[in-house]
Amino acid sequence: MAFKLSNRSMARLSGVHDDLFSVVERAIQITQVDFTVLEGLRSRSRQKELFDSGASTTMNSRHLTGHAVDLGAWVTGGVRLDWPLYYKIADAMKQAAEELGVPIEWGGDWETFKDGPHFQLPWKHYPSA
Repeated sequence: MAFKLSNRSMARLSGVHDDLFSVVERAIQITQVDFTVLEGLRSRSRQKELFDSGASTTMNSRHLTGHAVDLGAWVTGGVRLDWPLYYKIADAMKQAAEELGVPIEWGGDWETFKDGPHFQLPWKHYPSA
């Protein structure tokens, strides 16, 4: 089944780097699990709020420059946080990135503070603007 990004997801991709935007657009076409864009470009005040609550471990997030997105598995009309769903979304994101020649990092691959919904363009290839 082919999925498509909702208008809300498209709006949440506003300000996201074009390469990452393209990867998300391609991934929704090939994913086995529907997803929604939870967050893309983030304000410094929003980042501080997440940092202060423990939902983020940094004030230097890739979200601040539009180099990261958080995707939520969309199942029966709501976001689910079950890890097996995020492996499937990650497979689609990684395949899309490979097809488009765009390097990405998945928060689920991190050694500490695993973050299943998080995908970002690597600092090495995309230094901050």
